[in-house]
Amino acid sequence: MDYKDTLFLPTTDFAMRGALPQNEPARFKAWYEQRKIYEKMKAKRKGASVSFNIHDGPPYANGHLHIGHALNKILKDIITKTHYFFGEDIRYVPGWDCHGLPIEQQVEIKLGERKKSLSKVQIRELCRQHAKEFIDVQRNEFKDMGILGDWDDPYLTLKFEFEAEIYKALCQIAKKGILIERSKPVFWSWAAKSALAEAEVEYKDKEDYSIFVAFDLSGEANAKIGAKGAKAVIWTTTPWTLPANGAISLNPNEIYALTSENLIFAKPLVESLVSLGITKGEIVKEFKATELEGLNAINPLNDRASKFILGEHVLMDGGTGLVHTAPGHGEDDYFVGLK
Repeated sequence: MDYKDTLFLPTTDFAMRGALPQNEPARFKAWYEQRKIYEKMKAKRKGASVSFNIHDGPPYANGHLHIGHALNKILKDIITKTHYFFGEDIRYVPGWDCHGLPIEQQVEIKLGERKKSLSKVQIRELCRQHAKEFIDVQRNEFKDMGILGDWDDPYLTLKFEFEAEIYKALCQIAKKGILIERSKPVFWSWAAKSALAEAEVEYKDKEDYSIFVAFDLSGEANAKIGAKGAKAVIWTTTPWTLPANGAISLNPNEIYALTSENLIFAKPLVESLVSLGITKGEIVKEFKATELEGLNAINPLNDRASKFILGEHVLMDGGTGLVHTAPGHGEDDYFVGLK
């Protein structure tokens, strides 16, 4: 006896096996090329009182897709389709970022030593070719996920029309007087010899040396607080930035103290510095931070002037209350330095 003959089961036309490797590509091809599902969805909701557009945050055209791409695009697809079922006029225009370090790195890996013999124009053209290749690769891989969108006319940052529009917009910004030229610190990769976006920088926890450094006060600064040979003591966890010191930040709301060793600290921190053996803690004079504002100390590494500035970011939970400030080595220091 065949036991399946003893079971009462529904009769269906469904195949016993899903055969996805064969059926799925055929299904997607029908969606995109024959039935043109996305165009039909747009046409059916055309003129709806509510419209919904997703402005795509583009992936880099620099390699095959990974799970992050899948998560990003599938969520957008779900959102677009949900708004379609709400009765809204939907649009989803995918795009690609075709400029920048991720693409340059892949091209440089391919070129190897040959990179040194090519001009910048030649390398840029190779980058364009690489980006175009992976636009097609990624487009097909996104389609394999069943993502609906305007795949035939995506926006590409390498299109000359796109670049021209950026230039036109920049000109309009300049005409309004809101385009400013000045220095700004950026992350720099010594290995890639290129700037890095903040999102491309990864940190790992690392315990490193810190250092206390005494900066001689200028003659004017000494005279202002009635001292002779006084030294402003900073504490930093980034000793390698000391050659680029441009300022010493003081808290405008705190009192500062000159000790018997001719060292200057924030008064609230003197006691903790005694326990570290930095000072004996004998205070001979007290003064407000504002008295030193705009005056200079001298960087002992290179004899460059270091301006005393005020900042609310100077805390009294550690260090000396005098913060080494190197505007070229970080955004926080840069903005404090600008102010």
